[in-house]
Amino acid sequence: MAGGGVVTLFVCGDVMLGRGVDQILARPGDPALREGYVADARAYVRMAESVNGPIPAPVPPSWPWGEALRLLDAAAPDVRIVNLETSVTRSDAFAPDKEVHYRMHPANVPALAVARPDVCVLANNHVLDFGRAGLAETLRTLDRAGLRVAGAGRDSDEAFAPAAVPLRTGGRVLVLALGASSSGIPPGWAATGALPGVARLPDLSAATAAAVVRRIRRVRRAGDLVVVSVHWGSNWGYRVPRDQTRFAHALVDGGADLVHGHSSHHPRPVEVYRQRLILHGCGDFIDDYEGISGHQQYRDGLRLAHLVAVAADTGRLLGLRMVPLRARRMRLEPAPHEDAAWMHGTLTRVSAGVDLALGPGGTITLGPPTAGAGP
Repeated sequence: MAGGGVVTLFVCGDVMLGRGVDQILARPGDPALREGYVADARAYVRMAESVNGPIPAPVPPSWPWGEALRLLDAAAPDVRIVNLETSVTRSDAFAPDKEVHYRMHPANVPALAVARPDVCVLANNHVLDFGRAGLAETLRTLDRAGLRVAGAGRDSDEAFAPAAVPLRTGGRVLVLALGASSSGIPPGWAATGALPGVARLPDLSAATAAAVVRRIRRVRRAGDLVVVSVHWGSNWGYRVPRDQTRFAHALVDGGADLVHGHSSHHPRPVEVYRQRLILHGCGDFIDDYEGISGHQQYRDGLRLAHLVAVAADTGRLLGLRMVPLRARRMRLEPAPHEDAAWMHGTLTRVSAGVDLALGPGGTITLGPPTAGAGP
């Protein structure tokens, strides 16, 4: 642990090791797709190569993470949390009425394990892209690899159960993962008492937030820290809907120490509320989007690694470091200073009331809030 009663958490946005990324790994699965304009996952590899040069496939498991692995080794966070936005399956049972499907071959799970995630969040809109059988294979594969999951399971109790990561303090980090309909999770994917699925929220109402808080209070013990990881919102844009902000505040009021939001393809506003951090959208972390045009103003090729420091005894935010990275040839590399400066300026503009600083090496930092910070 970082020492001195500090717990450091690494969180990031969507880790999408399927489709094109799967095709450059050692055991690529069937490349067939059922998209309107791409029928073969290898087309995404060719698009990436067309803008940034050849990719030396097959690549080692560490390739997609690139510089992020060195960063994690240096930072040595106590807990690592990622949103795994892909099904890990050999299945070809494409979910109907979906435009995009993500799958990675189970033999490529070392490309996930190499980052040593403590929790893989599965409450998202791609984990059932190949049906409940694909979800079952995903759960089995991750379990055999020794990887904890949250947000999906064989029934609703398992899907909504938090993953518990022990800390050397004697406490735990509890990670509760949830998926909102606004991220595109079909209603039929919701786990029930009899059916496997995801921990899907029916809405972002006060009543739904209260139900989540009751779950937190049932499982929380003295010394625990609580992370609520939520897949919500649209893919593009910086506006945060009012119901999302209210929901996040209700989670903090009810005991959440960090709200880890994701789904957007680029980072969204950072908020501090009652001395707790709310990340409304962490942006993609690993994907196969190089060479796809249409939203250049968001610079979605830039990625952020978030390192959150909280007090071990109270959960109070002590600091945030965001390290900008850049995706090139389906690998994360250091972002140039001008890109880091752009990211700092953008997050400063869209994150009202948050004082972000651009430090050496392009790292974006946020210091501890004052006692009176937040509403």
